[in-house]
Amino acid sequence: MNSEKRSIALGAFDGLHRGHRAVLERALDCGEYLPAALTFAASPSGEPSLLTGEDREALLRRAGFREVYTLRFEDVRDIPAETFFRDYLLGRWQGGRFACGEDFRFGRSAEGDAGLLQALCKAAGAEFQVAPPVTDDAGKISSTRIRQAVEAGDMETANRLLGRPFGFAGEVIHGNHLGTGLGTPTLNQAYPKALAAAKFGVYAAWCRTPMGDWYGVTNIGVKPTVGSDRVLAETWLPGFSGDLYGKRVRIFLLGFIRPERKFPSLDALRAEILQNAEQARAMAARYPLATWPEQELLGP
Repeated sequence: MNSEKRSIALGAFDGLHRGHRAVLERALDCGEYLPAALTFAASPSGEPSLLTGEDREALLRRAGFREVYTLRFEDVRDIPAETFFRDYLLGRWQGGRFACGEDFRFGRSAEGDAGLLQALCKAAGAEFQVAPPVTDDAGKISSTRIRQAVEAGDMETANRLLGRPFGFAGEVIHGNHLGTGLGTPTLNQAYPKALAAAKFGVYAAWCRTPMGDWYGVTNIGVKPTVGSDRVLAETWLPGFSGDLYGKRVRIFLLGFIRPERKFPSLDALRAEILQNAEQARAMAARYPLATWPEQELLGP
């Protein structure tokens, strides 16, 4: 492998969805070049991401990228496109081969596009690959479509377009222990602030814990029955016994069960949770984790 030159995938990669993978695969088909990916800490569009920066880097490295460069958009947004190509892509990162999507933009005021990048590569003697859009019956697979699905609670669509279940990992924190009193003890986690906001409500989930994988019932929201001052993910794992406080647990959301709502009593809340657990069990059976490639399923 030529350690002096890189084959660099270029993009925001804010979801690493099926469309993004078409770009990544072209960069990985790199011969003797060292495969690398260049992305941003936050999407230049300002939209929330579909995965955390930590998860994105982990998935890129799992895919085979030896180096991952993460930029802050504010640090490079005023650099002219040709200067960015010369000083950064060729100079700093020693790019000898580049891959991007048809809608890739770069440089000050987004003045550079795939056509300009191709011309600059040709003049510099660098290789260039552009990936056409990946589509389904509804059109182009994009982060925008997936965000809309997540925000609507349509996890079946979001997961199909992502090519893996939407989710996140976080430390299990102490709550008010209401679930323990109800006989449905929950794992409490802060919902990641930079992540696309899942519709408030109850979901069927798979949970990856240090003690194995379990199906669960996850409520995302502000607990209207008892109140909360922040967005939490609360997950009950039927049949699970163990102490996970302070541990990291990963939640994979499979499907929306019902909206979040206030119950007239704790007994009514408990009855609903038990019913939701049966719904979650059935949905987890329809969508076992083996449905997705293991390399797409990060651990806690």
